[in-house]
Amino acid sequence: MKFFVDTADLSEIRKFAETGLVDGVTTNPSLIMQAGNDFLDTVREICTMIEGPVSAEVTATDFETMLVEGRKLAKIAENVVIKVPLTVDGIRTCKALSDEGTMVNVTLCFSPAQAILAGKAGASFISPFVGRLDDIGQDGMGLIAEIVSIYDNYDFPTEVLVASVRSTQHVVDAAKIGAEVVTAPPKVLWQLFKHPLTDIGLESFLNDWKKTGQSIL
Repeated sequence: MKFFVDTADLSEIRKFAETGLVDGVTTNPSLIMQAGNDFLDTVREICTMIEGPVSAEVTATDFETMLVEGRKLAKIAENVVIKVPLTVDGIRTCKALSDEGTMVNVTLCFSPAQAILAGKAGASFISPFVGRLDDIGQDGMGLIAEIVSIYDNYDFPTEVLVASVRSTQHVVDAAKIGAEVVTAPPKVLWQLFKHPLTDIGLESFLNDWKKTGQSIL
């Protein structure tokens, strides 16, 4: 499974890049606003820190302007992925950009029917929002399972990118289902490292080592 970090915070992205465990970054207008930095400069800087896909979202809602924005963003770096919403104009933009050889991430997916459209349009990634579905009493992970199954049926090259991740359990469940990618906020990714028994065990080992009076260095 690939791990993408869902943030526009450059300091957090740098920390994750140093672990060697993060494969890409996803951003959106809300995350850019929270970071408080210039959008184009932020995307450009992220692309220097991360070799993998970096999703940058268009802000227009009509096909013609989405296409212009997408082409402009794609020129920032070779690893930029254009993020478009799952609307009629968004899917049209996806098809046009994909035909030009540009990677596209179709976002705001909430149904398997929508995911089929993204696959047919040649999307590189489809982003189903599991947390937002869970929030309204629907089964977010059930949607992931359906999309994975459908894509397997037709050998769509589109990768399932699990988004709106709220917990480490979302990450584990996505991995069990077989989704190719999960994008999560920094807090959730750091929590993957944590378990109380790990902390207790390490403390015990270190205390015993001190009693030996030895040093490896």
